Amino acid sequence: MASVESSPYSIAPGGEAIGEPVSPARPISRAARITALDCIRGFAVLGILLMNIVGMGVYGGAYIDPTIIGGDKGANLWMWVTMHIIADGKMRCLFSMIFGSSVVLLTSRLEGRQDAADIYYRRTLWLLVFGIVHAYLLWYGDILYAYALCGLLLYPFRNLRAKKLVIIGAVLVLLDSAMYVGTAFELRDTIRRGTAAEQIEAGGTKLSDEQQTAKAQYERWRKIMRPTAEELAHDADQWRGNPLKVIAIRASVVFNLFHNAPYYSPDNFDIWSMMFLGMGLIKLDVLSGKRSRRFYLSLLVVGYGVGVPVNVYTAWMIVRNHFDPVAYGLSNAFLDPGRFLVAAGHLSVVMLVLKAGWFKPLMRGLGAAGQLALSNYILQSVITAFLFTGYGFRFYDRMQRFQLYYIVAGIWVIGLVWSSIWLRHFQFGPLEWCWRSLTYWKRQPMRLRTPDVISQAAAQPLLTGTDGPC
Repeated sequence: MASVESSPYSIAPGGEAIGEPVSPARPISRAARITALDCIRGFAVLGILLMNIVGMGVYGGAYIDPTIIGGDKGANLWMWVTMHIIADGKMRCLFSMIFGSSVVLLTSRLEGRQDAADIYYRRTLWLLVFGIVHAYLLWYGDILYAYALCGLLLYPFRNLRAKKLVIIGAVLVLLDSAMYVGTAFELRDTIRRGTAAEQIEAGGTKLSDEQQTAKAQYERWRKIMRPTAEELAHDADQWRGNPLKVIAIRASVVFNLFHNAPYYSPDNFDIWSMMFLGMGLIKLDVLSGKRSRRFYLSLLVVGYGVGVPVNVYTAWMIVRNHFDPVAYGLSNAFLDPGRFLVAAGHLSVVMLVLKAGWFKPLMRGLGAAGQLALSNYILQSVITAFLFTGYGFRFYDRMQRFQLYYIVAGIWVIGLVWSSIWLRHFQFGPLEWCWRSLTYWKRQPMRLRTPDVISQAAAQPLLTGTDGPC
C-alpha cells in the first residue's frame, strides 16, 4: 500500500484548512490506511473471542468462576489459567487503545472543518445504536455500546499532547484499580450481611428493613455467582428455547448487568483508561508501527517480563483461594497494570513480525480482518448465537470449557479467509460500509473501482523499513 503522511495523525486529503473550499467529508482511502494498526486490530478482534466464547457457550458466571459448572479441574482449569494470563482483558485493552487512536486519526483528518464535531458524534451515536441491537439480539457481552458511551467523552481531549493523554490514562488505571478494591470489600460486606440475615430468618426472627435489603442484595449476587443445579438447568433451558425466549433472557441480562450500570462504573473507567493511553500512543507513533525494532523489542521484554509474572501471581492467588469472590475482586487491583503490560507485549510481537517480514500471508490476513473488524466482531456473535442458542443448534452448556476453543479456531479461519476474499472486491466490510454511510450521511461507494488494487498492494511490503506503516 502507498505510504501515509509522515505523521499518522496529520490532516489527510479531505481535511482542508479553514478558508479553503470545503469538499464533502469522506472515509479514509484504502491507500491511506495504517497497515500496522489494522494488523493489531485484526489480532484483537480475533483474540477477543478467546474470552467471549465462554459466556456464549456456557453459563456466564463461569467466565470468572469455573467452579460454577465444574470446570475447575484438568484441562478446563488449565485453560482458565492460560486465558487469564494471556487473554483475559488483554484483547479488550488492545481494542480500547485502538478505539482511542481512531479518535485521534479521525478528528485530525477533519481538523478545520465546521462539521468535524457533527461527524464525530454521529459516528459515535450510530455505534451506540449498533451496540444496542447487537447486545439484545446476538451477544449480551457486547462492547460497542460501552465504547460509544465512553467515546462521547473523548472529543474535547483530541488535541492534547501525547504526554498528557498518557498521564490521564495512567491516572485512570490507578483510579480503576482502587475502585476494584473498594468493590471487593463491598462484596465481602454484602455476603456477610446477606448470609447473616438468612441465618436470622431461618431461626424464626422477623427481619428488619435493613436486613431485608441485605438479604435481597446477597440473593441477587448468589443467583448469578452461586446458582443451584436447578437454576443452571433453567438457564440452559432458556438459552436453548425458541428465539423469543432467547431474546427475553438476553434482554434481562443486558439490562440488569450492563445497560443499567452507572456511567462512572469501574468497567467504564477500565475502558477510558485504555482509550486515553491509545490516544497518546498513536501520537507517539507506537501504534502506527513507526518506532524502531529496538523499541518494540524493549517493550516486549518489559511487557511480558513484568506483565506475565503479575498475571501468573493473580491466577495463583485466585486458584489457591478456590475462586473466592473477595480474593478474586482484590486481585483486580493488578488487573489494569497487568493486562496493559501483556497487551503491550502482544502488540510488540505483531510489530516485530511485521518489520521482519515474517508470516506475510498471516499478517495480510490479520490486516484484512482488522479492516473488517466491526463485521468480524458481529459475525462471531452471529455464528455463536446459532451454534449455542435456540436460534439454531442449541449447543449451549453441552461442551466443556476447553472444547469451546475448537469453535474459536474454526471461527478464526473463517474470519481470516472471508476478510481477505471480501477485500479483493470491496472497499469496506458490509457493516463498515453501513457505519461510514451513516457517519458521513451519504451512501459510500462499495465496490473497488480498480480491480487490481489488492494485487498491487500485495506485491508491496507490509512495512517500509522502520519508518512507518504502508
